[in-house]
Amino acid sequence: MVNRIFLLLVLAGVPLTIAGSLLHWPSIAMFGISCVTIIALSSYMGRATESLAIVAGPRIGGLLNATFGNAVELIISIFALKAGLISVVLASLTGSVIGNLLLVAGLSFFVGGLRYKRQSFDIYDARHNSGLLMFAVVVAFVIPEVFSMNMDDQKTLQLSVGISIAMILLYLAALYFKLVTHRGVYHVERDQEHHEEPEWSRGKAIAILAAATAAVAFVSEQLVHTLEAVAVSFGWSELFIGIIIVAIVGNAAEHSSAIIMAYKNKMNVSVEIAVGSTLQIAMFVAPLLVLISLFFETSMPLVFTLPELVAMATAVLLTIVITNDGDTNWFEGLTLLIAYVIMGIGFFLL
Repeated sequence: MVNRIFLLLVLAGVPLTIAGSLLHWPSIAMFGISCVTIIALSSYMGRATESLAIVAGPRIGGLLNATFGNAVELIISIFALKAGLISVVLASLTGSVIGNLLLVAGLSFFVGGLRYKRQSFDIYDARHNSGLLMFAVVVAFVIPEVFSMNMDDQKTLQLSVGISIAMILLYLAALYFKLVTHRGVYHVERDQEHHEEPEWSRGKAIAILAAATAAVAFVSEQLVHTLEAVAVSFGWSELFIGIIIVAIVGNAAEHSSAIIMAYKNKMNVSVEIAVGSTLQIAMFVAPLLVLISLFFETSMPLVFTLPELVAMATAVLLTIVITNDGDTNWFEGLTLLIAYVIMGIGFFLL
C-alpha cells in the first residue's frame, strides 16, 4: 500500500515539477511539490539500496544506504551553492549531522525498541565510529571556526580547503581500513545469519538508483529556486530551512531505511546508516562542497555559526554515550528524539 502511494507520488510529482518550472507556478506550490517528490523518489533509492545491502552484507549495505541517501543532500547543496545560498548549505550540513544522530538513530532505536526489549550491534564498530565522530565534528569543524577569528576571508578559505582535503583523505583511509585491511577482524556480521531474498535483482536495483538519482537532480534544482520566497512567506530563517526542512527532505532515503532495518532487528545496518551517513556528511560531503564551491561565484568556507557547532558537538557526545555499550532500547531512542526536538525549537526561534 505504501509503495503504491510512493509510486503514484513519483508518477505525478515529476511531471508536475516539469510543468511548474515551465509555467512558473507560485514558489510555495513548487516547494511543496518538490519536497513530496524528492521524498517519494528517496523511497525508491532506499528500496534499491536495501536490495543491494542484502547481497553485499550489513557493512557495505549500510555504506550504500548512506552514500545514495547523501547523494540527494549533495545534489541539493550543489544547486544551493550555485545560487549563492551559502548559509543554507552550511545549515543543511548541520541539519544532516544532528538529524542523522538524533532523529534517524533516535527513531530507529525507538521503533526497534518497541518491538524488541533490547537490541544489540557491533560494539567495536561503535567505538571505532566514536573516534571518527569526535574528529569529524568536534575537531575538523571547530578548528576552522577558532582560527578564522584572526584571519581574513581569503586565509579562512585557504584553511578550509586544506582541512577539506585532509578530511577526504582520512575518510577514504577509514573506508579502506573497515572494508579491506581490517574487514572481519573486529566485526562479526550477525545480520547475515538470517537469509533474506532481495526485493529487486542487482541490475534492476542499480537501474532504479540511476533513474531516481537523475530525477532527484532535476527536482532538487527546482526546490532550491523556491527557498528564498518560501522563507519570506512563512517568516522562516535560512538557518531553520537548511537545518530542518532541507536536511529532512535531503536525507529521507536513509531515514526510512534505518528505521526499517531497526524494525527488522538488523541493528548493524541501522547504526551503520545513521552514524556512517553522519561521518560521510562531515568527512566527505562537506569538504567536497568546499572544493566544488571554488568553481562558483561565491566560495564556501568551512565555518559554522556557534549555535550550529554547539548543536553538532552535543549530538555527537550524546550519541557516543548512548551507543558505546553496543546495545540500545526504546528509551534511549526517545532521549535522542527529545534532544532533536529541543534543538529544532531553538533553531526555529533563533
